[in-house]
Amino acid sequence: MNPIAKAFYSSPNAMFYLFQLIFWLGLMLFTFFSLTLWYNTAEHTYILHTSVQAALGVIISFPLRNLYTFIWARSFPLRTIVTVLAVVFTSAAWTGMRMITFVWIVHEEKNVWLDFGGWYFGSFFIFFCWTAMYYCAKYYNLMQLEHRKVLQREAEIQSEQNKRLHAEAAAREAQLAMLRYQLNPHFLFNTLNAIYALIRTSDNATAQLMIQKLSKFLRYSLDNDPSHLVNLEKELDAVMLYLDIEKARFGDRLNLIIDVSTAARKAQIPSFLLQPLVENAIKYAISMNELGGTIGIEAQIEADLLILEVWDDGPGLKDHMRKQPQGRGIGLRNTLERLQLLHGDRQTVDLLESDSSGLRIKMRLPFKAERALPDRYLPAN
Repeated sequence: MNPIAKAFYSSPNAMFYLFQLIFWLGLMLFTFFSLTLWYNTAEHTYILHTSVQAALGVIISFPLRNLYTFIWARSFPLRTIVTVLAVVFTSAAWTGMRMITFVWIVHEEKNVWLDFGGWYFGSFFIFFCWTAMYYCAKYYNLMQLEHRKVLQREAEIQSEQNKRLHAEAAAREAQLAMLRYQLNPHFLFNTLNAIYALIRTSDNATAQLMIQKLSKFLRYSLDNDPSHLVNLEKELDAVMLYLDIEKARFGDRLNLIIDVSTAARKAQIPSFLLQPLVENAIKYAISMNELGGTIGIEAQIEADLLILEVWDDGPGLKDHMRKQPQGRGIGLRNTLERLQLLHGDRQTVDLLESDSSGLRIKMRLPFKAERALPDRYLPAN
């Protein structure tokens, strides 16, 4: 809407003046076409009187408006009584003014006062209509005002909700980033510890190979924003980079079984979701066994869920570990917290005994197919 028109419609005074103009000008035209022409009195004196009585009506209606404004906040019965009395007396005053000006302007009319009742009836009807239209406009403006207040409150509530959601999302992203950044020092500590052990045993060739592979893995980590989703195929590539480092350390003691369906490879998951779980399997299932062991990664799609499992054939979970899954270290604990932040109740993680008596971590995540570009994930509400 035009700003001038908007300001006009939002101003009670401007609307009242427009109402006055329309009502009294309409009355003049109605009087001219229904009485003046009907009685064949289209003379300048009658037309002048029609104009004068409309002007008098405008003058009288202003104090009437002030009275209605004064009693607006009163009780409905009191407002009704005062309004009726105001219409009665205002109509009588306007009738007297109309008749006086009529005798003064139209000189040949001598017995006009004998028809006071007829003139008064017309005056009462006109001011009754004026009052009814005024109150209708008043109630309409009140409803519009309440409607604008409701819309404003809704807009404020929506704005506050949006701010809260953005704040919650930012806080959860910060939590995710914190959890993600906790993994890197943990992984680096374990890897550098292994390299240090190789150097102490004078296995410099293996240590050098591990440093090269560590450099490649870290470059991969830097190139992948932890606040993005990646497809499972890419996540498996990251896991293989990590396992290349560990193979340099464990050699044939480390076996790997990958059983991931084609559809599951396109599923979107948080970046570096598998690496800490595989790292835990290395720590608890491979390094503690002189003969080494096997780590398996399985994934398939069931309905709208990605079923993702990481298992090993190590010692498994003891009773107290089942009650406290964080016993497997910061990697597993952070993985559980990341998934809870990202997917809320739409995900589940179960810690089970694997077929070979080791640990099986079974994750059920909402399935989201791969897109051309990675999506920036949003924490679940």
